[in-house]
Amino acid sequence: MKKYFLLIILALAILIVGYFYYVKDDLVTNNDQILSFEDCVAAGNSIMKSYPRQCRAGDQIFVEDIGNELEKMDLIRIESPRPSQVIRSPLKIIGSASGVWFFEGDFPVRLLNAAGEQIAVGIATAQGEWMTEDFVSFEAELDFSSPGFGKGKLILQKDNPSDLRELDDQLEVPVIFE
Repeated sequence: MKKYFLLIILALAILIVGYFYYVKDDLVTNNDQILSFEDCVAAGNSIMKSYPRQCRAGDQIFVEDIGNELEKMDLIRIESPRPSQVIRSPLKIIGSASGVWFFEGDFPVRLLNAAGEQIAVGIATAQGEWMTEDFVSFEAELDFSSPGFGKGKLILQKDNPSDLRELDDQLEVPVIFE
């Protein structure tokens, strides 16, 4: 009787050790396959409530790509589309920018595919008096042929009528094509 009891205990111990060994091994393999914020979310890991959002996979933290929105928020703010939003044509762009972002009441807007190729270009137009340092609402609309599913980038360029490249500036907003 004691022999059977010891054999059962030994068998359970082997099963438990083996289970944790293989589960741990499997988790390491899965974490090795996580290379981005999107991979981390798709793997079912928790998302931290921060801006930009963060996802933890094991001891790695992946941060959502929001472009350079935080760096430019004292010059230009975009309401729609938001970073990493799914978009389709026609794309309506709404936001506000400091008057210094405009020249003659507008500024250029470009849409790039994942390869960085321009697929649409347009002009954002001030919806009020732009000759100010205050924020002025703007709108633009882009028509484009969808490159299919995938990522892209919306570029809102500061209008720079001079040839001085040091005065160039732009807001980059990552987008996802429908």
